[in-house]
Amino acid sequence: MSDVLIVEDDPVLREALGETMSLAGHSFLAARDGREALAMLERHNPAIVLSDIRMDKMDGQQLLSEIQRRNPGVPVILMTAHGSIDDAVHAMRQGAVDYLQKPFSAHTLTEKINHYIKPLSMDDSEPIAQDPKSQALMSMALRVAQSDVGVMISGESGTGKEVLAHFIHDHSPRREHPFIAINCAAIPEQMLEATLFGYEKGSFTGAYKSTPGKFEQAQGGTLLLDEVSEMSLGLQAKLLRVLQEKEVERIGANKMISLDVRVLATSNRQLLDEVKAGRFREDLFYRLNVFPLHWLPLRERPNDIIPLANYLIRRHCQNNLPVTPVLSDKAKQALLRYAWPGNARELDNVVQRALVLQTQNVIETEHLQLPDTAVSGTKKEVKNLQNHEFDLIEQILKEHQGNRQQVAAILGVSERTLRYKLARMREEGYVV
Repeated sequence: MSDVLIVEDDPVLREALGETMSLAGHSFLAARDGREALAMLERHNPAIVLSDIRMDKMDGQQLLSEIQRRNPGVPVILMTAHGSIDDAVHAMRQGAVDYLQKPFSAHTLTEKINHYIKPLSMDDSEPIAQDPKSQALMSMALRVAQSDVGVMISGESGTGKEVLAHFIHDHSPRREHPFIAINCAAIPEQMLEATLFGYEKGSFTGAYKSTPGKFEQAQGGTLLLDEVSEMSLGLQAKLLRVLQEKEVERIGANKMISLDVRVLATSNRQLLDEVKAGRFREDLFYRLNVFPLHWLPLRERPNDIIPLANYLIRRHCQNNLPVTPVLSDKAKQALLRYAWPGNARELDNVVQRALVLQTQNVIETEHLQLPDTAVSGTKKEVKNLQNHEFDLIEQILKEHQGNRQQVAAILGVSERTLRYKLARMREEGYVV
């Protein structure tokens, strides 16, 4: 894949742009006008398009419209002369990610390109987005990364919501500062507040030294609240105050600490339903959900499955095998037929298992060990103790119209334990 498609009708400038890209570590293609660029886009898959606005045959704005229609995930940067700044502003409203005003230096160009894509020499840690639906999402994420608004990323368990959050941070003005993630479902409720906000020495049993919370650790950067819907209502109120006031007070302290932190959040639930059910604060929802992004389940973006599997194979083989195994055609078909209720996390497990079982550097269908029938819906009928427990919880939830307080009392567990079990159920494909 070439990194940059350059579209410029001036041959001298076109050559200079190409040379600058080569020196910066990017491969490139060069087109003389919009029509030639579209022809190249049919045969190649560039990471970004750098196009002049004023050209014969097809100008930059017309090219932008066609790219959005045919290749919606490809970001476009437009080059403009002083007299066409208004055109550039209009084009950005139509979907261009940025523009450069001529004349500009090689350093300015390189900095701008590197802001959106990485040179070939750098590690490939970007989300896999070969499916048109994923490309459209990445394009939107790239644009929202430039702002500082709150983003709520929704999607089933295992889809890669944290990967998308990291992508937003890596392409934001805060990328040189920390990215801190906290899983709200994985930390005991009594410790979650202290972990988020920090605490002073002696403020509670076991507080042997003053410790900054995740908000302080993320100062200047981005804080990801993973599975924020698992947070109790009481803690939600405290979180809302921190977000509103942009300051935090450690437990046991008597002074406020000013914050400069962008907050992203994820959830595998329909948060509006949680709001209506009284399990999530409406004011906190609107504070976090300024810009919603939805990561589709893997089964709904089939063009991502094989590229993601190949990426996982390369990643797990990087330091372990001298030759990277390949998927046979039959194995690829099996991967495409399967419904992936566990999404990318399940695919990762399947790949790791297949790498252990494969021989002669070829992964065959039997090495994948997929279930005999692809699971297409909401629940895997596996007859083991855990699933009997999950079936029971699901039944009691239905009988009590989803009232978790009543369900927890009937089961003899805390609401926190019930929330943890429900999160595990969703990972197994239950809709709860």
